[in-house]
Amino acid sequence: MDKLPEICLDELLLPGHAACPGCGAALALRHVLKALGENTIIIIPAGCSSIIQGVYPKSALNIPVLNCAFDSAAAYGSGVVEGLKAKNKFKNLNVIVWAGDGATFDIGLQALSGAAERHTDMIYFCYDNEAYMNTGIQSSSATPLGALTTTTPIIGKRERKKDLISIILAHEPSYLATAVSGYPVDLYNKVLKAKKYTGFRFIHILTPCPPGWRFDSKYTVTISKLAVATGMWPLFEVVESKFSLTGPSLKLLDPKNRRSVESYFALQGRFSKLTKEEIDSIQKFIDKRWEELKYSTVFKDKRLL
Repeated sequence: MDKLPEICLDELLLPGHAACPGCGAALALRHVLKALGENTIIIIPAGCSSIIQGVYPKSALNIPVLNCAFDSAAAYGSGVVEGLKAKNKFKNLNVIVWAGDGATFDIGLQALSGAAERHTDMIYFCYDNEAYMNTGIQSSSATPLGALTTTTPIIGKRERKKDLISIILAHEPSYLATAVSGYPVDLYNKVLKAKKYTGFRFIHILTPCPPGWRFDSKYTVTISKLAVATGMWPLFEVVESKFSLTGPSLKLLDPKNRRSVESYFALQGRFSKLTKEEIDSIQKFIDKRWEELKYSTVFKDKRLL
C-alpha cells in the first residue's frame, strides 16, 4: 500500500477550465500540478489540453504555459531548459511537457526521442486517452486492438497499441513510470519521486475519455481502476533498469487477483465490436505477459503496454 502523502491543497488547475465532464486528463493534471508545485513551467502541444487550459488571454492554469505545435513539444521543452540554464534561472524549477498520445506516440515522437537521447533535464508526461480526441476521435498508434474510432474499420482497430515504453527505455531515462487518473495517490507519489531525479524523466498516464471511449462520465474512475485490476495497464516504475510494480498492481502477479479483461471492455462502447474469440485472445496475451513478469525484476525485452 502506498504511503498516503500530505497532498498539497493549492489548486494550480483552476475552476472554469474547459475539460469535458469526467475528463481523465484533467483529473490527472490536477494532481500532477499539486505534486510539482507553483515553480513549474508547462509546455503543451496541440491536443485536448490546449482547450482544457482555456482561451487566450485567460488561462485555467496558474503557472507559466507555453503552447506549441503538435510535433515539437519535447524540442520546446529542451529550449526552455537550456535557456533557463544559460540565464542561471533553472535552479528549483520544474520544466514539464504535458502531451497527449497523438503528440507523443505519433507526431512528436522524433522530438521526444531527441530530448530523451540528450537526457534533457525535464519531465515528460503523456496523458494517454488512446486516440486523437480533440480533433474528432481519430485512431492513433496508441489506440488498442479492437477499439472503435472515427477512422478505424467498423470492426475496430486491427493493430495492437504501439510499445512506446520500450522505445523510451532504449534511451535510458533517469526515471520512468506508469499511472492512471483513477489512482491519484500512486500518481502523486511518482511525480514526487520524479522530481528528485535529474535528466530525462517520463511518466505515462492512462486517462479515460468519456466521449471517445463511449461511456458515461460517472465511470471515469471505475474504468481507470478496471484497467489496472484486469492487468491491461500495469502500474510500475523503472529506475536504472530496475523494474518495480506499484500500488494495486503489486498483487496481480497471482492470476487469481486479476479481473477478466471482458469486465474492462464491457463498460466501453468503443469495444462493442469485439468478438468472444478476440476477447479470449486478448485475455491470453495479458495472462502471458504477467506470467513473464514473475521471473524478472529487470525491465528488459518485456512488452507491458
